[in-house]
Amino acid sequence: MEALTLDSTEKILLVTTGILFIIQVIYYLCLYNRIHARNRVVKRGDTHFSQELPPISVIICAREESENLRRNLNAVLEQDYPQFEVIVINDGNTDESEDYLTLLEDKYPHLYHSFVPDSSRYISRKKLAVTLGVKASKYDWLVFTDAKCLPQSNQWLRLLARNFTSRTQIVLGYSGYERGKGWLHKRVCFDNLFNSMRYLGFALAGSPFMGIGRNLAYRKELFYEQKGFSAHLNLQRGDDDLFINQVATPENTRVETDANAIVRMQPVFRAKDWREEKIGYASTARLYQGVQRWLAGLETSTRLAFYGAWIAMLVIGILNFHWLAAGIAFFIFLLRFIMQAIIINKTAKDLEEKRRYYFTLPVFDLLQPVQSLRWKLYCVFRKRSGFLRK
Repeated sequence: MEALTLDSTEKILLVTTGILFIIQVIYYLCLYNRIHARNRVVKRGDTHFSQELPPISVIICAREESENLRRNLNAVLEQDYPQFEVIVINDGNTDESEDYLTLLEDKYPHLYHSFVPDSSRYISRKKLAVTLGVKASKYDWLVFTDAKCLPQSNQWLRLLARNFTSRTQIVLGYSGYERGKGWLHKRVCFDNLFNSMRYLGFALAGSPFMGIGRNLAYRKELFYEQKGFSAHLNLQRGDDDLFINQVATPENTRVETDANAIVRMQPVFRAKDWREEKIGYASTARLYQGVQRWLAGLETSTRLAFYGAWIAMLVIGILNFHWLAAGIAFFIFLLRFIMQAIIINKTAKDLEEKRRYYFTLPVFDLLQPVQSLRWKLYCVFRKRSGFLRK
């Protein structure tokens, strides 16, 4: 009968594991399941969309990206949309981007391009490029993406535009990666999917706090009301996430989750490139206003604590031959794993991600917060000048 009993330590661990499990369930059902729940509502026809298609200015900032422009720009220029312009701000003149854009303008009269002056130093070059694009735009609605991003269909702009209601000022979209091979790519894809489930989930829950400029739309008047990027002009980054953090409200923000409204990037081949991108976002995340940053941190903390509690309970139960304690610990882990697998993989399917997460899920689930801590430590120990304008 001793094998079916629990000592005081095991009881404490059981209560702790149970509480942490309940917290995790709340996060998954109320936050991370939002994209899938949203798509179900849309399929039932229970969502109000605008029928108007206002003219759009698409702004693309490119830095020495002639290959990406050749690969992706045509898909943007050939969108099935009644009236739009595409503005490419070219930063750098050491590749063939300028010549290619000049030739392309002869074929596409709605394409316009300009450049970032080499002598610019008073603002980060990316923010200056965005500002130049906004000032050159003719229309009220601005759509932002990157030269490395490829729209998944010619309905991309139409699907974003159906969210342009009278009250809407911001529309957030999803950006993913094309299918690739290798452990690094798997890590990057899971991290991107999970973070998107988080920040888009907050927006769908009525608490938007950031956006990513690879698939983002907002009204021009919003940019001018905030005086552009004046609030964080000294930072190298912040042209997307910090700006949206300043202006987004539950009333003015909508999310587009249709698979045909996705843009995708080529797989990441160098860990250094991904690391620099994540460090960049980590450097601005500490400046986010609102409780969402702390709520996200609470989820990460309870996730790590959950792993520690159930593993400790499992190990102690096995060492003491208390099979009831070990069985309960494993059962709680299994319940959370099943819930995770269902929600994450249904969301991945909705977003037409080619990869599914089953056997790798516990590994990535534990690795993701460890990586997040790593990026934050990089920010702490890197020189402050590394995050200022260049």
